[in-house]
Amino acid sequence: MNIEQETLRDIAVSVGAVGLFVALLAFVGTTFGENGLTETGALAVIGVIVFFVLLMTGIGVWMAYQE
Repeated sequence: MNIEQETLRDIAVSVGAVGLFVALLAFVGTTFGENGLTETGALAVIGVIVFFVLLMTGIGVWMAYQE
């Protein structure tokens, strides 16, 4: 199977972004989830989700303008 370099780059960037998302969620869970998720922890999870959506939007725009 022959995969183009551009496709491999897109896959690597996307997998890296998802890996960062999972790592941030794990960090929030270990930091704020000792006896259940606190209000601060819930806000941190929402912040991580918003960050992920904005990150993926930025990556999508960047990928769309690549030649």
